[in-house]
Amino acid sequence: MQKILITCEHGGREIPEKYGPYFQAHQPLLETHRGWDIGALELYKKLVAAGADASFFSETSRLLVELNRSLHHPNLFSDITRQTAEVEREAILEAHYHPYRKQVENAIQTFISQKHSVLHLSVHSFTPELNGEIRNADIGLLYDPQRNTEKEFCARWKQEFEKLDTGLKVRFNYPYRGTADGFTTHLRKLFPDEKYGGIELEVNQKFPQGDKKNWEKVQQIIMQSFYAAVK
Repeated sequence: MQKILITCEHGGREIPEKYGPYFQAHQPLLETHRGWDIGALELYKKLVAAGADASFFSETSRLLVELNRSLHHPNLFSDITRQTAEVEREAILEAHYHPYRKQVENAIQTFISQKHSVLHLSVHSFTPELNGEIRNADIGLLYDPQRNTEKEFCARWKQEFEKLDTGLKVRFNYPYRGTADGFTTHLRKLFPDEKYGGIELEVNQKFPQGDKKNWEKVQQIIMQSFYAAVK
């Protein structure tokens, strides 16, 4: 039996009080796409309510520590926290990074030990424009093309999108590669293809930042198409 796990690594822009002084001069930055994935937590909650078997989210800003990056990644810490002492960075990892990632790993391991497979959906959003480039997509489905479970699921999911709304531009492995460093790529190293499939959903932030009714419609389409593809 397949279990559905849904996560949201960049759901908020909160900074723990003890680290507040580092961010006093950076409050406007926290409100931007660099501080959080705008709209992702709202969508995550709808997806979870519709039928997830396990779910985890974080509302701590990615500018404190980037939960979707490996320990070796140069952007694990932002320009703000990278300047802190090593002992402080280690404390941030122990308090915020390791506990989040470990609880997700444990949930997957528990399901697998119970003879289930796991489909993991990691919910994200992307800024419509980055470094002067307009992103040419509404929805991105990120996966590893070498893993058949992920490849086949995303093909089904795109078909379900098209049944509900042919106007949405859904692209595979865009605006990022599904094999780039991230939490799902880490988890693929721990669990085999037949037991774990990790998909990153990327939604254009023009929707949560735009017309409210249209954003509600897009969320419903995402939710309905996802669970239709699961069946």
